[in-house]
Amino acid sequence: MRDHINEEDYELWDIITDGPLATMKNNDEGVDVPKTRVDCNAEDLKKWEKNAKDKKWLMCGLGLDEYIRIQICTTAKEIWYTLEVAHEGTPQVKRSRGTLLYSQYSNFTMKEGETIQKMYTRFKTLTNELKSLGRVILKKTGLRKF
Repeated sequence: MRDHINEEDYELWDIITDGPLATMKNNDEGVDVPKTRVDCNAEDLKKWEKNAKDKKWLMCGLGLDEYIRIQICTTAKEIWYTLEVAHEGTPQVKRSRGTLLYSQYSNFTMKEGETIQKMYTRFKTLTNELKSLGRVILKKTGLRKF
């Protein structure tokens, strides 16, 4: 997803991870408050357009169950966070999962009756899952293990 969105517009991924680009104004008391649509200039509208584009990219590939989870989200960042927690869990869950997967990696062996191809596929799935959780396995180490 990240690569697909970056290819469209590199700034879009920043909006997903950091939130929409703020459009603020000073109110009568001198406090920064979000601008209403009426107060927005062309530059502000471009910022909100990018958030809307991000929301579209994230929502287009979702099925009904996923859409129901995110339909109340107002920003691309909220949508991404909601989907991330639903599929990957909270940071604590990710750490626990990473520890479990790393243990499986450390104890990785060929199963009885398993072909080399099936073993390699299982190994690549395991290392890809570890990578998605931020635990990178160097190719040299992985090849030695395999």
